[in-house]
Amino acid sequence: MQPGETSEAKDDASFICGVVEGFYGRPWTLDQRKDLFIKLQEWGMNSYLYAPKDDYKHRAYWRELYSVEEAEHLTTLITASKECNITFIYALSPGLDITYSSPKEMVILKRKLDQVAQFGCTAFALLFDDIEAEMTESDKEAFQSFAQAQVSVTNEVYEHLNQPKEFLFCPTQYCASRAVPDVPNSEYLNTVGSKLAPGIDIMWTGPKVISRLITPASIDQLTEVLRRKPVIWDNLHANDYDQKRLFLGPYSGRPSSLLTKLKGVLTNPNCEYGANFVAIHTVAQWSKCSTENAVDENQSSDAISAVSADIALEQESRNGRNDEEDVSLPMLVYHPRLALKKSLQLWLPEFKRTKSMWGPISKPHVSNVPPVTFNASGQSGIPCSSISSLEEGGASPGSAPMPTADHSSSEDTNELASDATLTPCLVDGTESAESSSMISLDRVAEGLEPMETVESASTASSQAKHLDVEDVEDHDIKESPLKEEMPSAPDHEEGDVVMESERKEEEEDYQLGVDDLCLLCDVFYLPFEHGPQGMQLLQEFNWLKLNAHIVASNPSKLASAACPEVKEWHQRAEKFDSMSRALNRLFTRLTYINNRELLYELYPYVWDMRGVVALLNSYVKWLSFNQGSKQGFLSGEQEPWVFRGGLAADLQRLLPLESVNDLFLYKTPETPTRQVYTIRPYLSSDERNVYGLCHRLYTSRTGANFCDVEKTFHSYPDLLGDINFGAFITLSPEFCFIVEDDTSVVGFVAAAANAKELQRQVRVAWIPEMQTKYPEFFHSNSNEKPNIPEPLKVKHSGVILWYYPMLRRSRNQDLAAKLQKLHTEDLPDALLTYHPSQLKMWLSDTVIDHSVSKRLLTCAVAALRAHGSSGCHVYDVDVCSVEFYSRLGFVEIKNVTHGQDVTYFGRIF
Repeated sequence: MQPGETSEAKDDASFICGVVEGFYGRPWTLDQRKDLFIKLQEWGMNSYLYAPKDDYKHRAYWRELYSVEEAEHLTTLITASKECNITFIYALSPGLDITYSSPKEMVILKRKLDQVAQFGCTAFALLFDDIEAEMTESDKEAFQSFAQAQVSVTNEVYEHLNQPKEFLFCPTQYCASRAVPDVPNSEYLNTVGSKLAPGIDIMWTGPKVISRLITPASIDQLTEVLRRKPVIWDNLHANDYDQKRLFLGPYSGRPSSLLTKLKGVLTNPNCEYGANFVAIHTVAQWSKCSTENAVDENQSSDAISAVSADIALEQESRNGRNDEEDVSLPMLVYHPRLALKKSLQLWLPEFKRTKSMWGPISKPHVSNVPPVTFNASGQSGIPCSSISSLEEGGASPGSAPMPTADHSSSEDTNELASDATLTPCLVDGTESAESSSMISLDRVAEGLEPMETVESASTASSQAKHLDVEDVEDHDIKESPLKEEMPSAPDHEEGDVVMESERKEEEEDYQLGVDDLCLLCDVFYLPFEHGPQGMQLLQEFNWLKLNAHIVASNPSKLASAACPEVKEWHQRAEKFDSMSRALNRLFTRLTYINNRELLYELYPYVWDMRGVVALLNSYVKWLSFNQGSKQGFLSGEQEPWVFRGGLAADLQRLLPLESVNDLFLYKTPETPTRQVYTIRPYLSSDERNVYGLCHRLYTSRTGANFCDVEKTFHSYPDLLGDINFGAFITLSPEFCFIVEDDTSVVGFVAAAANAKELQRQVRVAWIPEMQTKYPEFFHSNSNEKPNIPEPLKVKHSGVILWYYPMLRRSRNQDLAAKLQKLHTEDLPDALLTYHPSQLKMWLSDTVIDHSVSKRLLTCAVAALRAHGSSGCHVYDVDVCSVEFYSRLGFVEIKNVTHGQDVTYFGRIF
């Protein structure tokens, strides 16, 4: 390549570089688009392609003219783009139902584009993606092929508009995987290349709809077929196919040598406008790089001239950022991580801009995106945007339908599982020496797209539960069998985001920094790879899980201190804990930013990621406190294939759980809150706090004054705790977890891996201890009535509001009787066959985060599963607890006989 070629490419004003708003979901606002135009101009970009799938008159109703209000909106938009010297390209997609040979259709098409031209638009595009390659009988008589029909219409429109300087055409075969049989031999592409007017540019997404790599050789091959340089419609940062994923990583996988081989690049980014700063800015950096001495990120390390920069950046990701050492490359040489670093420095001020936002948090994605369908030729109908537009009738491509979290409705799930077109996910991640056994793209079937999966339909039903977290309905649902209604509770939700003027914390401690943004981007990186810190989370947790047997083999503290392997395990556990704390800091600092619009866009993703990592950190702490379980990790090691959900889903799948995916479906808070709930293993020092929680919940149940309760239980301060949790924390503390907020314990889960053994130990050890502690409650003479204070003789009327596992249902049973009968009734063998473990949960009503109960249960289930349990049950569920446990995946076990009127709920894992 001659130097002149680089200069020519850089100085060529006709090189198209910008953004296409072509995703499926809520569109950007007028103000956001105006802001985009300003940024595009500032960064040296020149084009914006208007193709939002929400605009029905762009696609489904392309024949209809815009109304006065719509015309005013488009006119304002076009005028704003001109003020910033940005070319506004209006795209129309008539291919769904156009009759190519109809003169009437041509008149309608021209009239529609003439209307947009009257708004001031001078650049246009016709898109023929995501349509059936079939023609009507009249079209077959008029044209020799489908490609010729499209070319004829496009050329006629191009001439009608007086051959505009910029006119784009998107073919039906818009990527190599859609070319039949391949790019060089595609009759369709060859016809387009030879017959389409030379002044019309052709769009291309690369090897696939979402391409991991676009090579110069592939573009050379395409250019020969199309007889012109293509314009790349790049879906690298598009996230409309997965509500759990956000792509904040740098533009990569496109060698800078492509610059001289392309007519342009338009990136189709995240649905969330504010999240696209890095995506767009790194494209701008890439477009200005020199192809001389370029860093090809796909070459071996010894062929990269800037290897020192790679090493420094790797150290930065492992040991923290080192701003004193300015790692740089020669001018105009592009390196993704350096481009990311520069973008983050410029992105940071955006968080400090004052922007208001109102209403509930809602993601811009739509929840009913139809599945990808394949016709007989093997072509998929996935459009360039990676997601189809709204259309009536016919198949709309995209990702799989999003089921709600009501997993009790099996009909929809079974329908999903049996649907041969289900394509829910993507394979993600990069391979390193340590993670090669974890993630490997090479093991995935050829042709997979990020919205597709290698799983068979038989396993789709369980995976389908991962698909959507936004459809979980939590309105008017009680979160716990026992709800604490504190008399002094405020009317608003606890932890509501405080406005700038209401801050009480030290400013410097709660300012978002570049380090925070680097972490944010690393955990929400790119479709085919996680960022360095994201991979580190995966690797550390996977190592800790797989090596937990080391801790289990050295239970004593003395042996642990003398064993280097155990020491390493604890050091890496601390490292994972520090990463979890870093995510907590990022989450908290994000809630303080002035840009509330940006907060609303990022909050659901960061909230979910923080919760997932905190959950795994709780599990690691359980392994540390309880010396792990060798049994739980020597079999069933699974590859964390990246399905829908990205890094968060990858991390979740590393837990030793196979059938509790419903517990990972969370409803994002409607209002941003900064309250962080910590779930950790129960410690003996927590007993007072747990018993205190029992008292507060009892106060709520009876509606009594707390002081009156204290007087009543003055002689029996531990009675409530002993009845409800005493046996668990004494005999099975290794399966107990607590939830705490900033000030107190607000929730508790207690479990026993072997319910039958727990029952035996209660009879042998716990009841005798209670007889010693409460002698007046136990008498050998059944005719002797104990001298029990009247307030302790609780009479229930109406619906039972108190939940006592291991006690039969009764309306006239005082607390003394409950203590006496604790764990004394035999458990049916039929129950223990599939539900050998026992569990109970309490949660304060002050916990407004609906995910806490699910995360708390997940910790307990993971611990039980690691010890070989396959299911658990809850004893004697009353009417007020049914909904709570049902939402946590428990179902009533009806075919269990018992001597007493007892209800069991259970779930298998």
